[in-house]
Amino acid sequence: MSAGYGGRRRGRDRDDHGSGEHHRRREAEPIRGHRDARRLEEELRRMDGAPYGRYRSLAGDWDFGDFTLTVAKVQADPFAPPSRILVHVPAATAGMPEHAWRDPVRRRATADHLARCARRRLRDSRVRIDAGGQQVLDRSSCQIRDGAVLLRLGVDLPGHGRRIDGRGAGRALCRTVPDLVDALCWDALDTAAATAFADSVADTVALRDRLAELRLVAFVGDGAILPRASGVSDLPMPDAVPFASPESLRVTVELPHRGTVTGMGVPEGITLVVGGGFHGKSTLLHALERGVYDHVPGDGRELVVTRADAVKIRAEEGRRVVRTDVSAFVRNLPTGADTSDFTTDNASGSTSQAANIAEALEAGTSVLLVDEDTTATNLMVRDERMQRLVHGDREPLIPFVDLVRPLHRVHGVSTVLVMGASGDYFDVADHVVMLDAYRARDVTGQARALARPRRDADLSAPARRVVDPASVDASARGRVRIKRRDMDVLTFGETDIDLRHLAQLVDPAQVVGAGLALRALVEDGIADGERTLGQALDLLEERLREHGVTYLGRGYHGDYAAVRRQEVAAVLNRLRTLRIRRQCQERK
Repeated sequence: MSAGYGGRRRGRDRDDHGSGEHHRRREAEPIRGHRDARRLEEELRRMDGAPYGRYRSLAGDWDFGDFTLTVAKVQADPFAPPSRILVHVPAATAGMPEHAWRDPVRRRATADHLARCARRRLRDSRVRIDAGGQQVLDRSSCQIRDGAVLLRLGVDLPGHGRRIDGRGAGRALCRTVPDLVDALCWDALDTAAATAFADSVADTVALRDRLAELRLVAFVGDGAILPRASGVSDLPMPDAVPFASPESLRVTVELPHRGTVTGMGVPEGITLVVGGGFHGKSTLLHALERGVYDHVPGDGRELVVTRADAVKIRAEEGRRVVRTDVSAFVRNLPTGADTSDFTTDNASGSTSQAANIAEALEAGTSVLLVDEDTTATNLMVRDERMQRLVHGDREPLIPFVDLVRPLHRVHGVSTVLVMGASGDYFDVADHVVMLDAYRARDVTGQARALARPRRDADLSAPARRVVDPASVDASARGRVRIKRRDMDVLTFGETDIDLRHLAQLVDPAQVVGAGLALRALVEDGIADGERTLGQALDLLEERLREHGVTYLGRGYHGDYAAVRRQEVAAVLNRLRTLRIRRQCQERK
């Protein structure tokens, strides 16, 4: 095993529970000499009852013969976050056939499947692994490299109060971990299930890759289960009504493993989803916003796919907006503020939604997903009577209904809107789908019969921005500080970033991944103060394609997962220390 996997914590960390500086330094020294599985078990037996800080002497590599265990980080006390260990299983031990890992898609799927198998195996033990929910993500906890498997695990090193429980630690490190390695070797797996898992993900990716060719922005497979078990569960709802496409929108696609599949194709342009309350409109849109990800077999949404760059748009009152060009949506403010270079620490619903759209375009999206329930009404539509009463310079807002067609015609950006209260969008819709008790009907003809002529507003692309890298600082008191609080808050350096309204962050490990991506943008010179944000995101994506998600994790021992460029940009834009060095005058 290469030296890169070991020796990460060979410094003398401070031990808050030692009995003097000399004693603390001695405890932090790694165990020397031959370090194999038997020696590790012996050392743990000797440590039984010693001060908890003695665990730090375990840091580094331990040779188990057919795999290597690396103690990367030791927790400060029994009540601290778990210690971190790496388990490197060589290709000869893992025994994986090339079809399971040679292709990047199958490699990600197989690694995800292994993590889920490991989580089941580790249930009720002191060892844990991040295996995620219903989405199949590239995550740090399990990586496959040329057939070798690298696991990043957490382990609660046990103690009797502030004293070491050496026997308990021995069971975790010298029994549970080797048993796990044995269970994850290919010959010990249900190889048919592992292959079927990777086949399912490969089909989803192939379907998503076909969307542009078919001039679709999304596809919803016949038989898909869209409703979730509850508002706090992403599992499929039992006995839900399976989705069935209207015949007029049904598309047939050939996939590598499933063969011929059918479903509703959502065409490019403007698609309106209508229907009564509680009939499934928002459920469909929610499935589409999650369709940028691949789902585990059995989820019900394996064949619900959306273009990979689709962005959910909403109002977000109170958010900070920094030098963003919202002039397409907001003009002639009474305050005289320049809306082509707009900054506020407390955006209204309408200005926040306008900024969210402009920022999504800047980050590179081809599809906007909008639900009227979470929008600013005054930015979405203004009826004729209101326009007669409040007109001309008295109204600075340009309603989205007047901009949605030029968004597609001029900039190639399609929109899928859920609308239940306003018929004004009939005037601009290319297709209208009605949800009736979760059953979809194409009512485009009826909607067009009710439509009225409408004049589109002018729409130029928003100005591009250049980030000031000095304003994106992950350090706090001289140390990198990146951590999450559930899904709602990312602590980045000295700042807490509010993520409550980022609907397409779907996994806690992605929150950390977004923070690490911000760090990489600055520390690796990607956002260098000269490149536009879009150019910096292009370069970040290129490096992630080349190196995988672990490119982000330099020096970080916790769990993290891949995050799209759209969410990286969204998190950056919510960083309250963010400064924009300049706007580019040229437009996309």
